[in-house]
Amino acid sequence: MQKFKRQSKLMGCSFELCLVMDNAVVAAKVLEEGINEIKRIEALLSEFQTDSTISKININAGIKKVSIEPEVMQLLKRALQISQLSKGYFDITMGPLKKLYKFKNEAFTLPKQWQINPILEKVGYRFLELDEEQGTAFLSKKDMRISLAAIGKGYAADVVWQKWTNQGYRNGYINASGDLTAFGHNEHERAWKISIANPDNRNHDLFYIPLNDAAVATSGNYEQYFVHKGIRYSHTIDPKTGKPVTGIKSVSIFSPSAELSDALATAVYTMGVSKGISFLNQLPRTHGILIDHNNQVTLTKQLIYESIPQ
Repeated sequence: MQKFKRQSKLMGCSFELCLVMDNAVVAAKVLEEGINEIKRIEALLSEFQTDSTISKININAGIKKVSIEPEVMQLLKRALQISQLSKGYFDITMGPLKKLYKFKNEAFTLPKQWQINPILEKVGYRFLELDEEQGTAFLSKKDMRISLAAIGKGYAADVVWQKWTNQGYRNGYINASGDLTAFGHNEHERAWKISIANPDNRNHDLFYIPLNDAAVATSGNYEQYFVHKGIRYSHTIDPKTGKPVTGIKSVSIFSPSAELSDALATAVYTMGVSKGISFLNQLPRTHGILIDHNNQVTLTKQLIYESIPQ
């Protein structure tokens, strides 16, 4: 068995698709089909492509309902369900808040509360109205905006994984800028493993986690952040307060679904360690690794990992 890979820049990140099999011609064809499927999904979900379904919803915020594809309807429904489950710590409508901040790894003045408040009024998953019978979506407030950046690439990975499984391809992975969906085994007929990096040194791994028919997604302040009065603020914004998250460096979520891991990584990162661990421990087949600003590592119950010798 051999490992065949294909890389492409999609959905704002670097995708690497991999299949383990013994036929190079078939592998090339199936990998190309996987890339094309992600391109199709990006054309539906991208907030940066003006003719996408999501852009049409945003353009018509506070104006009129927009007809959407059943596929997009179901994804938006699941996003709202995760918002409800996480008590609003995950919210696809918080895009307008990011315009208040610049994440360029440099000192920055925090916006005042009077600047944040009017933007917060345009944020809230409850203002996204879905009508399944009519097949429409509507943002009820003008200048609202939805972004699927925290769930879209996970959804795309799940779709490709399911298609490959249905076609009988049982071994491989989909890597979306470090968020990994792995199934079956590698070319040596061993389980796939993912390493959890030290937030302060991406070249140093803390430990390995075996990954089999599961997905892991990570949120952290590795690259996009700013420093204000000696405090490091993440690029992740709390949709409840409109302020950047502090006090936590990294969250990695393991679950049976890339979409779920993707969304929960953002939600738990925003919650913080205490709330986040408590929340995850109530979810079936879902695990997490949280690293706070003091480099204290906290794991959910029953998470199995391999220590890496120092």
